[in-house]
Amino acid sequence: MEPVLSRKGGTGEESYANNSKLQVNFFEYFKDSFDLSIPVNAGVKASNVEFLLHRLTGNHHHRGPRMCVGTEHFHCSFRDHKHHSLTAFQEKLQQENGPKFGPFFTAGVPGSFYGRLFPSKTLHFVHSFSSLHWLSQVPLELVDKANPVINKGKIFISRTSPAAVIDSYVTQFRKDFTLFLKLRSEEIAPKGRMVLTLRGRTTPDPTSDQSCLLWDYLGQAFQDLVAKEMLDGYYTPYYEPCPEEIQAEVEKEGSFAVDRLEVVALPWDYVNGGINYDRALTAKEMAKAMRAVNESMIGSHFGADIMDRLFHRFMEIMAANTMEVEHVRLVVSLIRNA
Repeated sequence: MEPVLSRKGGTGEESYANNSKLQVNFFEYFKDSFDLSIPVNAGVKASNVEFLLHRLTGNHHHRGPRMCVGTEHFHCSFRDHKHHSLTAFQEKLQQENGPKFGPFFTAGVPGSFYGRLFPSKTLHFVHSFSSLHWLSQVPLELVDKANPVINKGKIFISRTSPAAVIDSYVTQFRKDFTLFLKLRSEEIAPKGRMVLTLRGRTTPDPTSDQSCLLWDYLGQAFQDLVAKEMLDGYYTPYYEPCPEEIQAEVEKEGSFAVDRLEVVALPWDYVNGGINYDRALTAKEMAKAMRAVNESMIGSHFGADIMDRLFHRFMEIMAANTMEVEHVRLVVSLIRNA
């Protein structure tokens, strides 16, 4: 999935940089609600690093530690902060924390977090933000040309999906998450910490509206826009786990202990800053957010020509529907076993 799964770059109206309000709003909430016990002089791997810098320095009244900051894709480095160079980013930190803030070292590490990224036992703190709900690949059962499992007219699991489709997504997530834990356990020093924040759900049912509603809207937007055969061959490599699944997989893999696991739920209209009762604005903002993270995958399968029509239809479908669900994030604090 690496060649086709990437956020929309740049700073244009449809870019990820300008359409990640949910991530930013969640991170602001996360800063106030989840008090991390981060050791001083820790190495850090994070997407949203300003909060971690504050925790690592201000709370302990120390100068900043030496840091290694890696990203899933190097070209997205610090994109959530809209700092377009490392120099500008460091200058901003020094303005906020004083000229003696530092030293500050960065490194871009190419590759997927479903592979090894760092030397063994070199990290003391790892933060994965808004990433692990993306699977490493579409479940193989769904793309087996000899005997594919068809999820007719859908691009993701839903209440009408065959059991085999749902099971394949669950199995792929478990396989990917276990691999992620194993790889990070090799890179993190004993007693080191790892915090994971990812999209999730509160119910055990993986086909609940909480997880699937937006994907149902997008699937509806595809109808009569592309050939049915093309649509039936497209699947979104995505899965939102529930807390029980996270707990079970961590215990089964065995390298980490769960220190804390929280569910954070944001209102349906948080994507437009929490402006209540403005369904049209919420739909417009969500259409841009969905496009920013899905355009690369959709374009590689269907071509780029359908984008404007597809997401305009998504906006209309969402605006016309009165159903609302919360945006759920799971926040997991893990400690590496000795």
